[in-house]
Amino acid sequence: MKLARAIHFDESDQRVYHSPARTGEWCISGGFEFSNWSDADLTGKSRQAFANGWLGLETFGRVTFVAVTQIEEAEVETLTRALAQHFVDIYGAPSIDAALPVARDEITQMIELCEDHAPNTLLTVLRELTEAGVRETYSMIEAREAGLEQFAIHGALDE
Repeated sequence: MKLARAIHFDESDQRVYHSPARTGEWCISGGFEFSNWSDADLTGKSRQAFANGWLGLETFGRVTFVAVTQIEEAEVETLTRALAQHFVDIYGAPSIDAALPVARDEITQMIELCEDHAPNTLLTVLRELTEAGVRETYSMIEAREAGLEQFAIHGALDE
């Protein structure tokens, strides 16, 4: 089974999101956060989170790129419970038990998105507001194998 982890190539996420996700934390789309938004909500860092941010499941911060990787079933259950608790704490779900099916659906959607991609494939999300609500599209960047010359240090051993 696969899910995606936050990845950073530079410090830009630290500047563009109110709360950036940590490198390595498990992520989902998190589009539910924007379900009641209108054009008036799309300003500054909030606009960036809406337009391109994946949701980290530890910090509940945002990240621009995620990388597909293997996950264990026990980790999925832990993440599902944490997300359900987030729904209770932040969105007013009446209980963990009531929130669990929704949390499970959110994580299952991300697992399905990652399923057909090779490990280390990068994913991006693009959101837009439509008459029907939030529309998400996903893009992927396949990982390329690096040649030995990209890592080798050339020189003589007798120097």
